Amino acid sequence: MTGPRPETGEKTGSMPNASAPEMLEAKLWGNPCPFAFRLNYLALLYNTPLYEWIRDSYGLSRPEYVVLYSLALADGGSARDVSRTSGFPKNTLSRAIKRLELMGLISPREKAPGGGRKQALHLSRKGWALFEETRPAFEAQEQRMLTALSEGERQILSELMSKVVLAAREWAGELPAETRLVTPGEEQQ
Repeated sequence: MTGPRPETGEKTGSMPNASAPEMLEAKLWGNPCPFAFRLNYLALLYNTPLYEWIRDSYGLSRPEYVVLYSLALADGGSARDVSRTSGFPKNTLSRAIKRLELMGLISPREKAPGGGRKQALHLSRKGWALFEETRPAFEAQEQRMLTALSEGERQILSELMSKVVLAAREWAGELPAETRLVTPGEEQQ
């Protein structure tokens, strides 16, 4: 199940200076894992220009902006929360948080309710202003990405993706049984 393929010669979205169109075509249309690759590919096309713009215009690295964006969506979140939802290691985020504090984009850390090492993080006024200034570009890029779909198709895609996301708790974090290593001479069960 690979879905509709482009006509011969029809361009698929690609990064500038793509040097291996044969590989891209194989990954998009001849891949045994088409959904995962296509989702990752769309995320790459969406994220790359935005984070380059953030870096060039605001001097923030991707992990720094991910912290800022995450806190705008969930004020009071912790570094652990950002790590779990972004995939960035905690040490990378710790450096990003320190820099954001030095830049005055997040307020000084405070202990989260309930004690422990978890610290609640909050955007400062300056952080909120930067988020509000940059958010429209992220929204516009998403709209550009979805222009090939009608409103009804967008709704269906949103519902289907929500269903897959909600079901992720059943499989995420574990590999399938097929990945169990078999030692020589041992039969796979």
